[in-house]
Amino acid sequence: MGECVALVVAAGRGERFGGEIPKQYMALGGEPLLRRTLRAFLDHPAVDAVRPVIHPGDRALFDVSAAGMELLEPVAGGATRQDSVRLGLESLAGMAPYSVLIHDAARPFVDEGLISRALSALDEVPAAIPGIPVSDTLKRAAAGAMPPRLVAGTVDRSDLWRAQTPQAFRFTDILDAHRRLADETLTDDAAVAEGAGLAVALVTGSEDNFKITTADDLDRGQRLLGGGEIRTGMGYDVHRFGPGDHVMLCGVAVPFDAGLVGHSDADVGLHALTDALLGAIGAGDIGSHFPPTDPRWRDVPSATFLRHAGDLITARQGTILNLDVTVICEKPRLAPHRTAMVERIAEILELAADRVSVKGTTTEGLGFTGRGEGIAAQGIATIIFK
Repeated sequence: MGECVALVVAAGRGERFGGEIPKQYMALGGEPLLRRTLRAFLDHPAVDAVRPVIHPGDRALFDVSAAGMELLEPVAGGATRQDSVRLGLESLAGMAPYSVLIHDAARPFVDEGLISRALSALDEVPAAIPGIPVSDTLKRAAAGAMPPRLVAGTVDRSDLWRAQTPQAFRFTDILDAHRRLADETLTDDAAVAEGAGLAVALVTGSEDNFKITTADDLDRGQRLLGGGEIRTGMGYDVHRFGPGDHVMLCGVAVPFDAGLVGHSDADVGLHALTDALLGAIGAGDIGSHFPPTDPRWRDVPSATFLRHAGDLITARQGTILNLDVTVICEKPRLAPHRTAMVERIAEILELAADRVSVKGTTTEGLGFTGRGEGIAAQGIATIIFK
C-alpha cells in the first residue's frame, strides 16, 4: 500500500509542559495541535497514508482531535519514544512502503517544502533529516550542580546542526535498524540509523518547525498564527416580579419592594452572562446544565452557574476577554449598585474588573418591563482560545 507513509508519533505524556491533557491535544489557533500536524502530511502530494501512534489512554482525545480525517487506524505506543516508533514501524510491515517519514506530533508547523526535501534525499541515501546549523556560541559547563556553573570550555560549532523531524528513511532499512537496536537508548531515529551503519543526509530545516515543549512554545505558536481564535456568545434572560424585599442582580442583593420568581435566586444578570459564556463554546444553555426540574438547584446562588461556565472556558484553553451585561427594567435603579456588581462578577470569574461592564436601561414604559412586571437582561461574552 503506497510508496510513502508518514508515522506521526503522538504517544508522549508531555510532563515538561504540564496541563490536564497531553500537549498534542491542546488547542492551537482554535483546533487541536495534533490535527494541524496530521493535516500537514495528509495534504502533501507525496504522502500516501498517515499512521498515528498514540498512548492507549488517549483514544477518546485522539478521536475528537482527528475527527473526519482519512487516517490509518492509530496504533498504541510504548514506554519510550523509541519503543513507540518501533511499534509504529512494525504496524506498517505488511504494507511494505518504499519510504517512511517519522515525525513528532508536537511540531505542528512542518511545511510542504521541508517534507519534500527530506523525501528527495532518499534517492541518494537511505536516511535524511532536516536540521538547522548552530549559530550560537556553545559552552561546555564544568561538573557540579551548585550555581553559578562555571564554563569548562568552548565547543566548536562549525559542523553542528540542530536536528528536526520529519526524518525520512527507506522503510526496510529503518525497520531493520530499530529491530536490531531495540535495547539501546537513542535520542532520535537518525541516531538509530547511524547506530545501524546507515548513511544519513542533512537537508535544510525551518526555524518555524520548532517543537512545542513548554507553555512558552505554545504561546510562540499562537503568535506565529497571529493569535488565537476569538469567539463571541450572547445570553438573554427574563424573570417576573413576585413577593420579596430584594432582587438579586449581577450577584448583588438590591433592596426592593418585590423579589424575582425563579427556581434558583432568579438573578437575570448572571443567568444572561452564563448563557453568553456557554454559547461561546457551543455548550448549550443554562437549563441543560442546571435543569429547573432538578431540586438540587432550587434557591442555589446563580454565582454557581456562572462559575461553572467559567470553568468550562478554562478547560477548553479559553480566556475571557470581556463581559458586558445590560439589565433592562424601570425599577430598581442600578446606578448605586453598579460598581459592586462589576466587582462581584469579576470575583466569581477571577477577572480584572476592567473586563466587566454592567449597564442599566429602561424601555421608556413600554412592554412588560415598562409595566413593571419583571426584569430582563442581555449578556455578551468575548473569549480568546489558544
